Amino acid sequence: MQRRHDRNWSKSGDQFTEQEKRSRINHSKRSAGLSFRKTPATLLSIDTTAARRRSTGQGAARPSRQGCRVNAAAHLHRAFRRRRPRGAARPSAARGGVGAHRCFQPASSGRGSHEVQSWTRATKQSLCLVWQKVKLQLMLSMSFLVAVFWYCRRLYSFLAQLLKRWSSYLQRKLIKNHSVLEEVDLLTYSAREWREETKQAKHMREAYSELFQNYHIKYLRQVRKDNYCILRAVLFQIFSQGIPFPSWMRERDILKLPEKLLYSQGCNWIQQYSFGPESYTGPNAFGKLRKCMETLKTNWAEISGTKDNEKRRNMCNALFSDESKEHKLYEAIKFIMLYEVVEAYEQMKNRDEPIPHLFRRLFARDTSSDPLSFMMNHLNAIGDSGCLDQVELFLLGYLLEVKIKVYRLHRFKSEEFQVNCPDEYRREWNEISLLTEDDHYYHIPVIRT
Repeated sequence: MQRRHDRNWSKSGDQFTEQEKRSRINHSKRSAGLSFRKTPATLLSIDTTAARRRSTGQGAARPSRQGCRVNAAAHLHRAFRRRRPRGAARPSAARGGVGAHRCFQPASSGRGSHEVQSWTRATKQSLCLVWQKVKLQLMLSMSFLVAVFWYCRRLYSFLAQLLKRWSSYLQRKLIKNHSVLEEVDLLTYSAREWREETKQAKHMREAYSELFQNYHIKYLRQVRKDNYCILRAVLFQIFSQGIPFPSWMRERDILKLPEKLLYSQGCNWIQQYSFGPESYTGPNAFGKLRKCMETLKTNWAEISGTKDNEKRRNMCNALFSDESKEHKLYEAIKFIMLYEVVEAYEQMKNRDEPIPHLFRRLFARDTSSDPLSFMMNHLNAIGDSGCLDQVELFLLGYLLEVKIKVYRLHRFKSEEFQVNCPDEYRREWNEISLLTEDDHYYHIPVIRT
Protein backbone atom coordinates (compact mmCIF):
# COMPACT_ATOMS: atom_id res chain seq x y z
CA MET A 1 0.00 0.00 0.00
CA GLN A 2 2.82 2.27 0.89
CA ARG A 3 4.47 1.62 -2.49
CA ARG A 4 1.24 2.20 -4.37
CA HIS A 5 0.79 5.43 -2.47
CA ASP A 6 4.32 6.51 -3.28
CA ARG A 7 3.79 5.61 -6.97
CA ASN A 8 0.60 7.63 -7.08
CA TRP A 9 2.32 10.47 -5.32
CA SER A 10 5.19 10.43 -7.75
CA LYS A 11 2.73 10.53 -10.64
CA SER A 12 0.86 13.41 -9.10
CA GLY A 13 4.21 15.07 -8.41
CA ASP A 14 5.22 14.66 -12.00
CA GLN A 15 1.92 16.08 -13.06
CA PHE A 16 2.37 18.92 -10.63
CA THR A 17 5.81 19.62 -11.93
CA GLU A 18 4.52 19.82 -15.51
CA GLN A 19 1.70 22.10 -14.47
CA GLU A 20 4.12 24.05 -12.38
CA LYS A 21 6.41 24.55 -15.37
CA ARG A 22 3.58 25.79 -17.59
CA SER A 23 2.22 28.10 -14.95
CA ARG A 24 5.62 29.50 -14.16
CA ILE A 25 6.38 30.11 -17.79
CA ASN A 26 3.03 31.75 -18.47
CA HIS A 27 3.25 33.79 -15.34
CA SER A 28 6.79 34.94 -16.19
CA LYS A 29 5.62 35.94 -19.64
CA ARG A 30 2.78 38.00 -18.23
CA SER A 31 5.02 39.59 -15.63
CA ALA A 32 7.75 40.47 -18.12
CA GLY A 33 5.21 41.94 -20.61
CA LEU A 34 6.40 40.05 -23.70
CA SER A 35 5.96 36.74 -25.47
CA PHE A 36 8.97 34.70 -26.31
CA ARG A 37 9.76 31.27 -27.59
CA LYS A 38 10.83 28.49 -25.27
CA THR A 39 14.55 28.05 -25.46
CA PRO A 40 16.39 24.89 -24.62
CA ALA A 41 18.29 26.67 -21.81
CA THR A 42 15.06 27.73 -20.12
CA LEU A 43 13.48 24.33 -20.28
CA LEU A 44 16.70 22.76 -19.01
CA SER A 45 16.78 25.05 -15.96
CA ILE A 46 13.12 24.35 -15.13
CA ASP A 47 13.60 20.58 -15.45
CA THR A 48 16.69 20.73 -13.24
CA THR A 49 14.83 22.61 -10.48
CA ALA A 50 11.90 20.18 -10.61
CA ALA A 51 14.20 17.15 -10.35
CA ARG A 52 16.08 18.67 -7.39
CA ARG A 53 12.86 19.21 -5.51
CA ARG A 54 11.70 15.68 -6.12
CA SER A 55 14.96 14.29 -4.81
CA THR A 56 14.88 16.36 -1.62
CA GLY A 57 11.21 15.72 -0.97
CA GLN A 58 10.20 19.26 -1.53
CA GLY A 59 8.03 18.31 -4.50
CA ALA A 60 5.27 17.11 -2.20
CA ALA A 61 4.66 20.55 -0.85
CA ARG A 62 2.84 22.89 -3.18
CA PRO A 63 4.94 26.05 -3.64
CA SER A 64 3.38 29.41 -3.05
CA ARG A 65 2.39 31.73 -5.93
CA GLN A 66 4.94 34.41 -4.91
CA GLY A 67 7.80 31.94 -4.89
CA CYS A 68 6.93 30.70 -8.30
CA ARG A 69 7.08 34.22 -9.65
CA VAL A 70 10.50 34.89 -8.13
CA ASN A 71 12.00 31.62 -9.36
CA ALA A 72 10.64 32.07 -12.89
CA ALA A 73 11.99 35.59 -13.12
CA ALA A 74 15.38 34.45 -11.95
CA HIS A 75 15.51 31.58 -14.41
CA LEU A 76 14.53 33.89 -17.23
CA HIS A 77 17.16 36.38 -16.23
CA ARG A 78 19.85 33.77 -16.21
CA ALA A 79 18.69 32.33 -19.56
CA PHE A 80 18.81 35.69 -21.30
CA ARG A 81 22.22 36.46 -19.83
CA ARG A 82 23.58 33.22 -21.24
CA ARG A 83 22.18 33.91 -24.74
CA ARG A 84 23.19 37.58 -25.04
CA PRO A 85 26.86 38.18 -25.92
CA ARG A 86 28.90 40.22 -23.55
CA GLY A 87 28.86 43.89 -24.38
CA ALA A 88 25.68 43.66 -26.49
CA ALA A 89 22.89 46.13 -25.88
CA ARG A 90 19.84 45.02 -23.95
CA PRO A 91 16.73 44.41 -26.02
CA SER A 92 14.04 46.99 -25.81
CA ALA A 93 11.62 44.39 -24.42
CA ALA A 94 13.80 44.02 -21.32
CA ARG A 95 13.25 47.69 -20.66
CA GLY A 96 9.55 47.34 -21.20
CA GLY A 97 9.56 48.55 -24.90
CA VAL A 98 7.47 47.23 -27.69
CA GLY A 99 10.27 46.93 -30.29
CA ALA A 100 11.03 43.39 -29.17
CA HIS A 101 8.18 42.06 -31.27
CA ARG A 102 10.21 42.86 -34.36
CA CYS A 103 12.81 40.29 -33.46
CA PHE A 104 10.24 37.55 -33.72
CA GLN A 105 9.17 37.68 -37.35
CA PRO A 106 7.04 34.86 -38.69
CA ALA A 107 8.51 32.37 -41.14
CA SER A 108 5.79 33.19 -43.65
CA SER A 109 7.44 36.58 -44.45
CA GLY A 110 10.63 34.87 -45.73
CA ARG A 111 8.59 32.44 -47.78
CA GLY A 112 6.59 35.36 -49.34
CA SER A 113 9.73 37.27 -50.34
CA HIS A 114 11.12 34.14 -51.99
CA GLU A 115 7.88 33.70 -53.95
CA VAL A 116 7.99 37.36 -55.09
CA GLN A 117 11.59 36.94 -56.28
CA SER A 118 10.71 33.78 -58.19
CA TRP A 119 7.72 35.50 -59.87
CA THR A 120 9.90 38.51 -60.81
CA ARG A 121 12.58 36.24 -62.26
CA ALA A 122 10.01 34.30 -64.29
CA THR A 123 8.47 37.52 -65.59
CA LYS A 124 11.86 38.85 -66.67
CA GLN A 125 12.70 35.64 -68.47
CA SER A 126 9.38 35.62 -70.32
CA LEU A 127 9.82 39.27 -71.33
CA CYS A 128 13.32 38.52 -72.63
CA LEU A 129 12.02 35.66 -74.77
CA VAL A 130 9.21 37.78 -76.15
CA TRP A 131 11.63 40.65 -76.92
CA GLN A 132 13.99 38.34 -78.79
CA LYS A 133 11.17 37.17 -81.05
CA VAL A 134 9.74 40.67 -81.53
CA LYS A 135 13.21 42.14 -82.11
CA LEU A 136 13.83 39.92 -85.13
CA GLN A 137 10.46 40.81 -86.63
CA LEU A 138 11.08 44.52 -86.03
CA MET A 139 14.47 44.34 -87.74
CA LEU A 140 12.95 42.60 -90.75
CA SER A 141 10.12 45.13 -90.90
CA MET A 142 12.50 48.10 -90.71
CA SER A 143 14.72 46.63 -93.42
CA PHE A 144 11.67 46.13 -95.64
CA LEU A 145 10.48 49.70 -95.05
CA VAL A 146 13.94 51.12 -95.85
CA ALA A 147 14.09 49.10 -99.08
CA VAL A 148 10.60 50.28 -100.08
CA PHE A 149 11.50 53.90 -99.33
CA TRP A 150 14.70 53.69 -101.40
CA TYR A 151 12.85 52.07 -104.31
CA CYS A 152 10.06 54.68 -104.20
CA ARG A 153 12.62 57.47 -104.15
CA ARG A 154 14.46 56.10 -107.18
CA LEU A 155 11.15 55.57 -108.98
CA TYR A 156 10.08 59.14 -108.20
CA SER A 157 13.34 60.61 -109.53
CA PHE A 158 13.10 58.48 -112.67
CA LEU A 159 9.50 59.52 -113.32
CA ALA A 160 10.33 63.18 -112.66
CA GLN A 161 13.21 63.06 -115.15
CA LEU A 162 11.04 61.27 -117.71
CA LEU A 163 8.25 63.81 -117.27
CA LYS A 164 10.72 66.65 -117.67
CA ARG A 165 12.02 65.22 -120.94
CA TRP A 166 8.51 64.67 -122.29
CA SER A 167 7.45 68.19 -121.33
CA SER A 168 10.46 69.71 -123.06
CA TYR A 169 9.80 67.57 -126.15
CA LEU A 170 6.13 68.55 -126.29
CA GLN A 171 7.08 72.14 -125.69
CA ARG A 172 9.41 72.09 -128.68
CA LYS A 173 6.84 70.35 -130.89
CA LEU A 174 3.59 72.02 -129.91
CA ILE A 175 4.44 75.54 -128.82
CA LYS A 176 4.81 77.74 -131.88
CA ASN A 177 7.21 80.61 -132.24
CA HIS A 178 8.93 79.88 -128.93
CA SER A 179 12.26 81.45 -129.84
CA VAL A 180 10.66 84.67 -131.13
CA LEU A 181 7.64 85.88 -129.15
CA GLU A 182 4.65 87.82 -130.38
CA GLU A 183 4.51 91.60 -130.50
CA VAL A 184 4.13 93.56 -127.24
CA ASP A 185 3.64 97.27 -126.67
CA LEU A 186 7.00 99.02 -126.42
CA LEU A 187 6.16 101.29 -123.47
CA THR A 188 4.44 98.45 -121.60
CA TYR A 189 7.54 96.31 -122.00
CA SER A 190 9.74 99.19 -120.82
CA ALA A 191 7.62 99.81 -117.71
CA ARG A 192 7.65 96.09 -116.84
CA GLU A 193 11.36 95.47 -117.36
CA TRP A 194 12.65 98.74 -115.89
CA ARG A 195 10.22 99.55 -113.08
CA GLU A 196 12.91 100.40 -110.51
CA GLU A 197 13.82 103.96 -109.63
CA THR A 198 17.56 103.57 -110.23
CA LYS A 199 19.55 105.81 -112.53
CA GLN A 200 19.95 103.07 -115.15
CA ALA A 201 16.22 102.25 -115.12
CA LYS A 202 15.28 105.89 -115.65
CA HIS A 203 17.81 106.11 -118.49
CA MET A 204 16.29 103.04 -120.19
CA ARG A 205 12.73 104.31 -119.86
CA GLU A 206 13.75 107.59 -121.48
CA ALA A 207 15.39 105.70 -124.36
CA TYR A 208 12.27 103.60 -124.96
CA SER A 209 10.12 106.73 -124.85
CA GLU A 210 12.40 108.33 -127.47
CA LEU A 211 12.01 105.31 -129.77
CA PHE A 212 8.24 105.40 -129.37
CA GLN A 213 7.84 109.12 -130.09
CA ASN A 214 10.53 109.97 -132.66
CA TYR A 215 11.41 106.69 -134.37
CA HIS A 216 7.86 105.32 -134.79
CA ILE A 217 8.74 102.05 -133.03
CA LYS A 218 5.47 101.02 -131.39
CA TYR A 219 5.97 97.31 -130.70
CA LEU A 220 8.70 94.86 -129.79
CA ARG A 221 9.27 91.16 -130.41
CA GLN A 222 11.37 89.46 -127.77
CA VAL A 223 14.04 87.00 -128.93
CA ARG A 224 15.30 84.10 -126.87
CA LYS A 225 18.37 85.16 -124.93
CA ASP A 226 21.16 82.79 -125.84
CA ASN A 227 24.40 82.98 -127.82
CA TYR A 228 22.51 82.54 -131.11
CA CYS A 229 20.34 85.57 -130.30
CA ILE A 230 21.65 88.01 -132.93
CA LEU A 231 21.66 85.40 -135.73
CA ARG A 232 18.10 84.43 -134.81
CA ALA A 233 16.87 88.04 -134.87
CA VAL A 234 18.50 88.73 -138.28
CA LEU A 235 17.34 85.53 -140.01
CA PHE A 236 13.82 85.80 -138.64
CA GLN A 237 13.39 89.24 -140.16
CA ILE A 238 14.91 88.14 -143.50
CA PHE A 239 12.55 85.17 -143.73
CA SER A 240 9.44 86.98 -142.45
CA GLN A 241 9.96 89.85 -144.92
CA GLY A 242 10.58 87.44 -147.81
CA ILE A 243 14.04 88.86 -148.61
CA PRO A 244 15.63 86.75 -151.42
CA PHE A 245 19.13 85.32 -151.63
CA PRO A 246 22.01 87.79 -151.93
CA SER A 247 23.32 88.32 -155.44
CA TRP A 248 26.54 86.40 -154.90
CA MET A 249 24.59 83.38 -153.56
CA ARG A 250 22.46 83.28 -156.70
CA GLU A 251 25.63 83.12 -158.79
CA ARG A 252 27.20 80.29 -156.80
CA ASP A 253 25.98 77.04 -155.38
CA ILE A 254 26.40 77.38 -151.63
CA LEU A 255 26.22 73.59 -151.22
CA LYS A 256 29.70 73.34 -152.82
CA LEU A 257 31.33 75.90 -150.52
CA PRO A 258 32.60 73.32 -147.97
CA GLU A 259 34.21 71.24 -150.75
CA LYS A 260 35.78 74.29 -152.33
CA LEU A 261 37.19 75.48 -149.04
CA LEU A 262 38.57 72.06 -148.15
CA TYR A 263 39.99 70.86 -151.47
CA SER A 264 40.60 73.90 -153.68
CA GLN A 265 42.10 76.20 -151.06
CA GLY A 266 43.61 73.46 -148.89
CA CYS A 267 42.01 74.47 -145.58
CA ASN A 268 42.48 71.20 -143.73
CA TRP A 269 42.04 72.98 -140.39
CA ILE A 270 38.31 73.11 -141.14
CA GLN A 271 38.03 69.85 -139.20
CA GLN A 272 38.48 71.93 -136.03
CA TYR A 273 35.22 73.73 -136.73
CA SER A 274 32.76 73.45 -133.82
CA PHE A 275 28.97 73.50 -134.03
CA GLY A 276 27.93 75.61 -131.09
CA PRO A 277 27.89 73.42 -127.96
CA GLU A 278 29.63 70.62 -129.89
CA SER A 279 33.24 71.55 -129.29
CA TYR A 280 34.94 69.14 -131.73
CA THR A 281 33.60 66.89 -134.47
CA GLY A 282 36.76 65.92 -136.36
CA PRO A 283 36.32 64.32 -139.80
CA ASN A 284 32.53 64.58 -139.48
CA ALA A 285 32.68 68.37 -139.77
CA PHE A 286 32.52 68.30 -143.57
CA GLY A 287 29.36 66.17 -143.70
CA LYS A 288 27.61 68.21 -141.01
CA LEU A 289 28.45 71.46 -142.76
CA ARG A 290 26.91 70.18 -145.98
CA LYS A 291 23.67 69.29 -144.16
CA CYS A 292 23.56 72.74 -142.60
CA MET A 293 24.00 74.40 -146.00
CA GLU A 294 21.20 72.26 -147.46
CA THR A 295 18.84 73.25 -144.63
CA LEU A 296 19.59 76.95 -145.14
CA LYS A 297 19.15 76.87 -148.91
CA THR A 298 15.95 74.82 -148.85
CA ASN A 299 14.12 76.83 -146.20
CA TRP A 300 15.26 80.21 -147.50
CA ALA A 301 14.16 79.42 -151.04
CA GLU A 302 10.82 78.03 -149.89
CA ILE A 303 9.92 80.92 -147.58
CA SER A 304 11.14 83.71 -149.86
CA GLY A 305 9.16 82.21 -152.74
CA THR A 306 5.89 82.44 -150.75
CA LYS A 307 3.98 85.62 -151.66
CA ASP A 308 1.19 85.29 -149.09
CA ASN A 309 2.28 87.19 -145.95
CA GLU A 310 0.11 85.16 -143.58
CA LYS A 311 1.36 81.86 -144.92
CA ARG A 312 4.96 83.08 -144.83
CA ARG A 313 4.51 84.16 -141.22
CA ASN A 314 3.19 80.73 -140.28
CA MET A 315 6.13 79.07 -142.01
CA CYS A 316 8.54 81.28 -140.07
CA ASN A 317 6.84 80.44 -136.79
CA ALA A 318 7.08 76.72 -137.51
CA LEU A 319 10.73 76.97 -138.55
CA PHE A 320 11.84 78.99 -135.53
CA SER A 321 10.08 76.67 -133.13
CA ASP A 322 12.23 73.72 -134.24
CA GLU A 323 15.50 73.99 -132.35
CA SER A 324 17.35 71.44 -134.49
CA LYS A 325 16.61 73.25 -137.76
CA GLU A 326 17.35 76.61 -136.16
CA HIS A 327 20.85 75.54 -135.15
CA LYS A 328 21.59 74.24 -138.63
CA LEU A 329 20.61 77.62 -140.08
CA TYR A 330 22.93 79.46 -137.71
CA GLU A 331 25.86 77.12 -138.32
CA ALA A 332 25.43 77.57 -142.06
CA ILE A 333 25.58 81.36 -141.66
CA LYS A 334 28.71 80.98 -139.51
CA PHE A 335 30.39 78.91 -142.21
CA ILE A 336 29.47 81.48 -144.90
CA MET A 337 31.12 84.14 -142.75
CA LEU A 338 34.25 81.96 -142.56
CA TYR A 339 34.21 81.44 -146.32
CA GLU A 340 34.01 85.21 -146.94
CA VAL A 341 36.93 85.82 -144.56
CA VAL A 342 39.05 83.22 -146.40
CA GLU A 343 38.22 84.84 -149.78
CA ALA A 344 39.09 88.32 -148.50
CA TYR A 345 42.34 87.08 -146.92
CA GLU A 346 43.43 85.50 -150.21
CA GLN A 347 42.66 88.72 -152.09
CA MET A 348 44.57 90.78 -149.54
CA LYS A 349 47.64 88.54 -149.85
CA ASN A 350 47.56 88.50 -153.67
CA ARG A 351 46.55 92.18 -153.92
CA ASP A 352 44.32 91.37 -156.82
CA GLU A 353 41.57 93.88 -155.97
CA PRO A 354 40.72 96.08 -153.02
CA ILE A 355 38.73 94.57 -150.18
CA PRO A 356 36.06 96.29 -148.08
CA HIS A 357 37.20 98.25 -145.07
CA LEU A 358 35.48 95.93 -142.61
CA PHE A 359 37.89 93.08 -143.48
CA ARG A 360 40.87 95.29 -142.74
CA ARG A 361 39.36 96.06 -139.33
CA LEU A 362 38.81 92.36 -138.75
CA PHE A 363 42.37 91.33 -139.66
CA ALA A 364 43.77 94.19 -137.58
CA ARG A 365 42.70 92.42 -134.39
CA ASP A 366 45.26 90.18 -132.71
CA THR A 367 42.65 87.46 -132.22
CA SER A 368 41.63 87.31 -135.91
CA SER A 369 44.75 88.12 -137.91
CA ASP A 370 44.06 85.18 -140.28
CA PRO A 371 41.09 82.89 -141.06
CA LEU A 372 42.25 80.11 -138.71
CA SER A 373 42.56 82.42 -135.68
CA PHE A 374 39.23 84.01 -136.61
CA MET A 375 37.57 80.60 -136.59
CA MET A 376 39.23 79.37 -133.38
CA ASN A 377 38.83 82.56 -131.32
CA HIS A 378 35.48 83.93 -132.56
CA LEU A 379 33.35 81.68 -134.75
CA ASN A 380 33.64 78.54 -132.65
CA ALA A 381 32.44 80.46 -129.57
CA ILE A 382 29.23 81.68 -131.25
CA GLY A 383 26.34 79.59 -129.97
CA ASP A 384 28.39 78.15 -127.10
CA SER A 385 30.04 80.80 -124.95
CA GLY A 386 29.97 84.01 -126.97
CA CYS A 387 28.09 86.03 -129.54
CA LEU A 388 28.95 88.33 -132.44
CA ASP A 389 31.04 91.44 -131.88
CA GLN A 390 30.37 94.66 -133.79
CA VAL A 391 32.90 93.73 -136.48
CA GLU A 392 31.24 90.34 -137.01
CA LEU A 393 27.87 92.12 -137.18
CA PHE A 394 29.26 94.31 -139.99
CA LEU A 395 30.43 91.16 -141.74
CA LEU A 396 27.01 89.52 -141.32
CA GLY A 397 25.21 92.46 -142.95
CA TYR A 398 27.77 92.54 -145.78
CA LEU A 399 27.50 88.86 -146.80
CA LEU A 400 23.66 88.82 -146.48
CA GLU A 401 23.43 92.14 -148.34
CA VAL A 402 21.11 93.76 -145.79
CA LYS A 403 21.39 97.04 -143.97
CA ILE A 404 21.14 96.31 -140.23
CA LYS A 405 20.01 99.34 -138.22
CA VAL A 406 20.84 98.86 -134.53
CA TYR A 407 19.33 100.93 -131.70
CA ARG A 408 21.71 100.78 -128.75
CA LEU A 409 19.71 101.96 -125.74
CA HIS A 410 22.65 101.99 -123.34
CA ARG A 411 24.21 104.61 -125.68
CA PHE A 412 21.19 106.90 -125.49
CA LYS A 413 21.99 110.63 -125.90
CA SER A 414 25.21 109.84 -127.75
CA GLU A 415 26.32 109.51 -131.38
CA GLU A 416 26.37 105.72 -131.09
CA PHE A 417 22.70 105.44 -130.14
CA GLN A 418 21.85 104.42 -133.72
CA VAL A 419 24.40 102.63 -135.92
CA ASN A 420 24.25 100.95 -139.34
CA CYS A 421 25.92 97.60 -139.98
CA PRO A 422 27.83 97.73 -142.20
CA ASP A 423 28.55 101.40 -142.43
CA GLU A 424 29.29 100.94 -146.17
CA TYR A 425 26.15 99.61 -147.80
CA ARG A 426 24.30 99.90 -151.11
CA ARG A 427 20.96 101.58 -151.62
CA GLU A 428 19.29 98.52 -153.10
CA TRP A 429 19.92 96.48 -149.97
CA ASN A 430 16.95 95.63 -147.78
CA GLU A 431 16.81 97.05 -144.25
CA ILE A 432 16.17 95.29 -140.96
CA SER A 433 16.28 96.64 -137.40
CA LEU A 434 17.65 95.41 -134.09
CA LEU A 435 17.32 96.74 -130.57
CA THR A 436 19.78 96.03 -127.78
CA GLU A 437 20.25 97.12 -124.20
CA ASP A 438 23.79 95.80 -123.68
CA ASP A 439 25.29 94.80 -127.09
CA HIS A 440 24.84 91.16 -126.11
CA TYR A 441 21.15 90.28 -126.43
CA TYR A 442 19.00 91.68 -129.22
CA HIS A 443 15.27 92.10 -129.86
CA ILE A 444 13.22 92.94 -132.94
CA PRO A 445 11.62 96.41 -133.04
CA VAL A 446 8.41 96.78 -135.03
CA ILE A 447 7.95 100.11 -136.85
CA ARG A 448 4.38 101.35 -137.39
CA THR A 449 3.75 104.74 -138.98
